[in-house]
Amino acid sequence: MNLISENHKYQRKELELKALLEITQAINENQSESVLVNIFKFTCLVHLNINSLVLYVLKEGGFEKKIAHGLKGSVPEFIREAEVSDKGKKNQFRLDFEERRDFLEFETALPVYHKEKMLAILFLRSKDPELELNLDFTQAIANILVVALENKRFARKQVEQEILNREVAIASQVQQMLFPSILPNQENLKAKVTYIPHSMVGGDYYDFVQQSEDVIYFCVADVSGKGISAALLMSNFQAALRTLLRSNADMETMVHQLNYTLFENTKGERFITFFLGRFNLKTRQLHYVNAGHNPPILCWESERRSELLEAGTTILGAFERLPFLEIGTRNIPFNFTIHLYTDGLTETLDESEQEFGEQRLQDFVRGHFCINPEDFHQEFLEVLSQFSGKVPLRDDLTLFSIRVR
Repeated sequence: MNLISENHKYQRKELELKALLEITQAINENQSESVLVNIFKFTCLVHLNINSLVLYVLKEGGFEKKIAHGLKGSVPEFIREAEVSDKGKKNQFRLDFEERRDFLEFETALPVYHKEKMLAILFLRSKDPELELNLDFTQAIANILVVALENKRFARKQVEQEILNREVAIASQVQQMLFPSILPNQENLKAKVTYIPHSMVGGDYYDFVQQSEDVIYFCVADVSGKGISAALLMSNFQAALRTLLRSNADMETMVHQLNYTLFENTKGERFITFFLGRFNLKTRQLHYVNAGHNPPILCWESERRSELLEAGTTILGAFERLPFLEIGTRNIPFNFTIHLYTDGLTETLDESEQEFGEQRLQDFVRGHFCINPEDFHQEFLEVLSQFSGKVPLRDDLTLFSIRVR
């Protein structure tokens, strides 16, 4: 009798070692997740006196069903974290299911730990109740499987992150190519931009186009949302604008066409705030449209006064047809400066979560008339930095200044 028992123990050890060798070999050969899962399932059902099993693996918020075999009834796809109580030890592991009857067919609920962190829960029912389940080995081989799956998931996530980083870097390079490479820096016409994206790719856009010797166009825009999708939408918008500028279309036609193109692309789910200005250096006429954007500040240097340029229309892309459109016009015979910006500037927060705001910007502008745009930006950024302290930006920031003398 003892000899039979010893033989049984020997055979079981031999099967366990064989099972261990199979799964470790598969891991070393970097076999797929499905192969590892099948080896584990085969080992449990053929070598370990197990008739049915369910394996739940840790996922955000709880445990997700990974393997199920030989069930009489049904079990939930997900066990919420709140239904599991443990302190990193088997004897302190407890399950509090709302529907406990789902698991009544199982004899054992076995937690699987790695470095005192529970990574999985294994439910088991034996083939022969008279033969004892080797829970220690079952737990050990389940641990090997779950850690291998976790490592695969981590490696996959790393690869995905590397791919995303490359895509973001490419998108950032493409976006930088869309901005004007050179801004005017002549005695009668100077421009300066400060552009600080919230991440590698931003949703702000600015542009300066000298259409002819006498006519210049300048604009600033802000797309709803952030990241690559916002950058791609803005790239499409810039291409449409540049095409319209080359066609010599009038300003009203351009704005209607931009709105229609944007609506067609997004079906009204994304929108862009936009300001477009056109100045004729010969006739000294400024025409502009403000499409729901922060109103730029126009500084009349000879009169030492400023005004907000608000005439225009609503945001672009929200409606198939713009409900109204007004072209703003100004005759400016003398020197002037215009400051365009996005809401990332005025919504900059200080340490008490107070916004910089429109009023502070307007006060700063009034104290800095008739100033070179380069100097204006340098002094303003010092003021903004002192205001925000160590609080990081929560949105893209663009400040675009043009001085005409």
